[in-house]
Amino acid sequence: MKSPGIHSAVLAAVLSFVGCYSFTGASVPPHLKTIAIPLMDDQSGLGEPSLREKLTRALTDLFIRDNSLAVTDKSSADSILEGVIVSARDEILAVGGGETVNKRRINMSVKVVYQDMKLRKKIFDKTFTNYGDYDPSAGFAQKQSAYDEAIRKISEDILLETVSGW
Repeated sequence: MKSPGIHSAVLAAVLSFVGCYSFTGASVPPHLKTIAIPLMDDQSGLGEPSLREKLTRALTDLFIRDNSLAVTDKSSADSILEGVIVSARDEILAVGGGETVNKRRINMSVKVVYQDMKLRKKIFDKTFTNYGDYDPSAGFAQKQSAYDEAIRKISEDILLETVSGW
């Protein structure tokens, strides 16, 4: 059986890290009502056209559907979510007989900074990584679907961290 002193020490340590934000489950602090999501930057070097626009649109659409924070322009937002695609790689995942590539994976990483403009405080600075798989013999549309899948997964991870990472 653990001693009550250990529980108190752990609780005190956790509370000392909380700062002015509290862990409230799936809700944002009441002073944050709006969010701006400027066009993401693409520094991946992959050269995939419209990658940054697709990511920005996916994030914006998710936040609109989630409705935890109203999406607005940067000049009037309570919070700002800025990001950079730092890597996007098209890699071999599985090789079959005759050295034929059967499956490829798009691995993507996005560095995101989320800031509270009301309190002038950085909420998080984090890199999110996810992927989408495709069959290279299925053509260009399958590859685009893999990019879309990676973007969807990363967008969901970012939304979750933003609205419930408290």
